[in-house]
Amino acid sequence: MFDYVIAGGGSAGCVVAARLAEDPGARVLLLEAGPDATAVTQVRVPAAYPRLFRSRYDWNYVTLPQERAADRPVYWPSGKMLGGSSALGSMIYTRGNRADYDAWRDEYGCTGWGYHDLLPYFQRAEDNSRGAGPYHGAGGPLAVQDPRHRSVPAQYFIEAATRRGALPNDDFNGDQQDGVGFYQVLQAGGQRCGVADAYLARRPQNLTVVTDALVTALVIEGGRAAGVTYRRNGSQETARAAAEVILSAGAVGTPQLLMLSGIGPADHLRSHGIYVIADLPAVGANLIDQPAVPVLWSTPGVKGLWESSGTSGFLRWRLTRKGPLTSNVAEAGGFARSEPRLPAPDLQWRVLPVAYRDHGLTDPASRAMTVLVGLADVASRGRLRLASGDPRHRPLIDPGYLSDSRDLNALAVGVRMARDYGTAAPLSKICAAELTPGDGVHTDYEIREFIARAVTSAHHPAGTCAMSGDAAKSASGYDSVVDPQLRVRGVAGLRIVDASVMPTLPRGDAIAPVTAIAERAADLIAGRAPLIPQDPAAAVPSLSAAR
Repeated sequence: MFDYVIAGGGSAGCVVAARLAEDPGARVLLLEAGPDATAVTQVRVPAAYPRLFRSRYDWNYVTLPQERAADRPVYWPSGKMLGGSSALGSMIYTRGNRADYDAWRDEYGCTGWGYHDLLPYFQRAEDNSRGAGPYHGAGGPLAVQDPRHRSVPAQYFIEAATRRGALPNDDFNGDQQDGVGFYQVLQAGGQRCGVADAYLARRPQNLTVVTDALVTALVIEGGRAAGVTYRRNGSQETARAAAEVILSAGAVGTPQLLMLSGIGPADHLRSHGIYVIADLPAVGANLIDQPAVPVLWSTPGVKGLWESSGTSGFLRWRLTRKGPLTSNVAEAGGFARSEPRLPAPDLQWRVLPVAYRDHGLTDPASRAMTVLVGLADVASRGRLRLASGDPRHRPLIDPGYLSDSRDLNALAVGVRMARDYGTAAPLSKICAAELTPGDGVHTDYEIREFIARAVTSAHHPAGTCAMSGDAAKSASGYDSVVDPQLRVRGVAGLRIVDASVMPTLPRGDAIAPVTAIAERAADLIAGRAPLIPQDPAAAVPSLSAAR
C-alpha cells in the first residue's frame, strides 16, 4: 500500500514522484515500463542518442499510413526508460510561446495555466547556467546550459538567416520567441541531463522506484481509482493507492491505459469486449503532433559530425566532456511566421550538421546538413484507438498529418524560406548542392508533393486527454478528459500528469512544458498553495521564488 502510485516514469512521472516524496510522510511508488538507463553510454553522450532509436530503450511507435503523407506510416521514437523521452531526444530546452498558455486559460477555461501562472514553475525547475533573472531560474534540478559545441553549418545558418531578415535571438525563452540562434540544452558539464538525472539523483526512503514494470490496468473500486496492476518478471502484481493514482504514461500510453481500464469512448471499448466504467469520448481524441520536413544540402568541405564519433572523439568526450560529441545534433534554429499578421510564430527551424533521412534512422555517414522545417502551431488533429484489449499491443496511432490545409500551406512557406536561407552567405559557401527537395522541385504544386513524400514527426505528441474548464470543451470538440486540477472526469482519485493533458501543443519542444506541468501538478496533488504568478515585465523574481 502506498499513498500515491504513479504509472509512468517518464519526464512528468519523475518530477511528480520527486516532489510528492518531499513530504517524508508520503509513501510514493513510481512504476516505469522500461529500465533505468541513466548510466548507458548512448544516453550520456549527447550526440549518440540516435543510436537509441529502435532499441530496447524505445517504444518504437509507428503511425497508421497517413493519407496526406503519400499513404506512408511515420516512425515515432519514444523513450522507454526512466526519464522517458528526456533520455532519448535532442535535449532542446524551449518552453513555448506565452500565447500558448494564455490560450489554455482564456479559450479552454484552464484557470491557473496561463503564462504568468506557469512561469514560476519553469523557474523552479531550472538551473540555468546564465543565472536567475526575470525569465530564468537557478538552483533547480534541471540543468540548462548553452551548447559546448557549435558546428560550422549551424553558425552559418544563423548568419545567413539574419542576412535574409530574420532577427538574431539568443534566448527563445525570453521576451520574444521570433528569430534565430543556438538553442539552450538539457546538459550538465557536456553530458545529457535528463529528467531522471535531475529529479531522481537522490531518492528518499519514502520513494520506491520500480523499473521494467508494465502497467496493464487501473484498479477501480466504487468509482474510485484504488491502484494499478502491472507485469514484472513474468508475474502480475497489484499496487494500491490510499490517496491517488497518477497517470504519467504520455500522450500514447495514458489514453491506452484509460481505455484498457474501461474509461473512454463507450462504443469503441465495447467493440474490444471491455466493460465501460466511464464513457469519455475525448480519451484518445485531439491527438496533436508537430510535422516536420527536411531540407538537405551536401557540404563536402565541412567535416561531418559522424566523423568525430570514433575512438579518439569518444576519448576526448570521456576525458574532457568537450568536443563534437557534446552536440545535441539539432544545435541551432529558431522560430518564424509563415504570414506576418500571425500573432505568434507558426514555424520552427532545427539545424542539424548531418543528413536527416528516413525519420532519422539512416546512418548519416555523408557530409551534409539539414534544416528541419517544423510546424510549431498545428491545426490538424488525429486520434488514438486500441488495436486490442491486450496491453502488450501497440495502439492505433493516427495523427492526421496535414488534414487541415493550413498546416500544408505553412510548411510550404517554410520550405521556401529555408531554401532561401541556403542561398545566402556564408551558408551558400559550404552548400554545394541541394539534395532535397532538389533541383526538380520549384512550383507550389511540386513543393506540396515533396512535403507529402517527406513529412516526418518532430516527436512531440500531445492532447489525447485534453484539459479544459467546466464550461469549455477540449479542442477535439468533446467534453474534456481532465479538469484544470488534472482530475479525470467521472473517476475519483485519478489524475493525469503528462503531455496528453495539453489542449494545444506549445510552440517548441516538449520537455520544458511537461516539466512545468508536472511541477504545478505536484502542488495541486499535495494540496500546497500554488506559486505566485510572475510577470517578468513588472518585476524580477527573487532567487528564493526561482528555486
